[in-house]
Amino acid sequence: MKLDSVLISDAVDPACVQLLRENGIQVTHKTKMPLQELLEEIKKHDGLIVRSDTKVNRQVLDNAPKLKVIGRAGTGVDNIDLDAATEKGVVVMNTPGGNSISACELTCALISSLARHVSPASSALKNGAWERKSYTGTELYGKTLAVLGLGRIGREVATRMQAFGMKTIGFDPIISSQAAREFNVEKMELEQIWPLADYITVHTPLIPQTRNLINFDVLNKCKKGIYIVNVARGGIVDEEGLLKSLESGQCGGAALDVFTEEPPKSEGLLRLLAHPKVLATPHLGASTTEAQQRVAVEIAEQFVALTKGASLFGVVNCPALATAVQVNNKPWIDLAQALGSFGPSSNCTVTVQTLGQGMERLTSHLCPAVLIGLLAKKGTNLVNAPALATAAKVQIRSEHLPGGKEQALVVSFSDGRRVQGSVVEGVPCIQAVDDACFGPKGVELSGNLLMMEGANDLAKFVQAVINNGAKILRLTAAQGGAGCVAVHTEGLMDGSISGGKLLGQFQL
Repeated sequence: MKLDSVLISDAVDPACVQLLRENGIQVTHKTKMPLQELLEEIKKHDGLIVRSDTKVNRQVLDNAPKLKVIGRAGTGVDNIDLDAATEKGVVVMNTPGGNSISACELTCALISSLARHVSPASSALKNGAWERKSYTGTELYGKTLAVLGLGRIGREVATRMQAFGMKTIGFDPIISSQAAREFNVEKMELEQIWPLADYITVHTPLIPQTRNLINFDVLNKCKKGIYIVNVARGGIVDEEGLLKSLESGQCGGAALDVFTEEPPKSEGLLRLLAHPKVLATPHLGASTTEAQQRVAVEIAEQFVALTKGASLFGVVNCPALATAVQVNNKPWIDLAQALGSFGPSSNCTVTVQTLGQGMERLTSHLCPAVLIGLLAKKGTNLVNAPALATAAKVQIRSEHLPGGKEQALVVSFSDGRRVQGSVVEGVPCIQAVDDACFGPKGVELSGNLLMMEGANDLAKFVQAVINNGAKILRLTAAQGGAGCVAVHTEGLMDGSISGGKLLGQFQL
């Protein structure tokens, strides 16, 4: 991917700007822009890097005709309209591990502070009160900590709090019980967790399934005096329900670093912050010198990797992209796109099959590439192909058939067409079209390639190609089928060819 110019619209560490410029990418760094200025500025750039201040909504994306990639220097991407970005083929990336340690350490500090009433005791002493009995706390040793979300941050929190002698239980819809046991967490279902936990800390993204995950009804299922910690995303904890539970005494205290409104202004939220059993910080999870530099460098490295076709990580809305940019996978992506072009561009069902050892890792990632070829629509890429296919009433399914060492890709269409290809010595090749077979080595997808069927009179077909002004470099006739022919020419032909039906024209 070519990136000429990148806009950085939020404050990031200078290392980000430096690294991008060292790799030949022009950078414009403007922060705190009014919306209208942002809408004008974004038109000039291929890339955008943000933290959490800039809201990349559909309006912004509609005004960004050149935009190819958005980088979030941090973990959460809820300030980016992922659906709109995906529809427009814009890659969204984040730095999932860059602030993990900082967020983890703040979580651990807040848990300890809740247990020992550090914040109110400090405030009281500064105001001249020496009230030791009023701030008697409890030990963490022997208490049960429930970690909701066992990703990078959740794991780090569990490991550190185990050093305090806490028992750690947790929930994650993806992590297996066996994987959780590897870092000494007993995985449970949520309904099992509520009555067991002394402390609950959340480390999940804010999605429909996690919004208001901790609410008044849930808190009533917990032990009396339950402590809640949220250093993840505002909205995971129902703030109104939490305040109600604090006021009733069911919840013993809460430590909050994130809120549904930042900065908090609404009356209800301000009442929650003012509650004496609430410890609140202004979204400091990633606010360490180390984390700020780490995420800035990581997002710059990802942008550079994108331009160089190197290994990628942190791609949020296009899993296939990280696979596609790997050098050894590119021929398979090119092949998938070519095979897809043999099908109808709408109202069909496509079946993608991979065959042979090692191909199972590519099966799902080749589907978007097949769709690019099938849709044959300008602006279609690996990011937006699935969404555009849905709009075109194209259904796609995939499967892997183990078999032997011979690797192949087979694409079948509901109109009966079936095409097969492979990568031979690093070059994508088309091996068969329906019953027409070009042999195990196939026809190379290189240079200018024209494929026809119904070319039963080869002499007439060759003359038609010559009359079109093209010089034939290589002609391969298939065995079987209805006169299927593949022709490599010195240049692309600009007119129709008589003597057969066009199957496809490729230029690689």
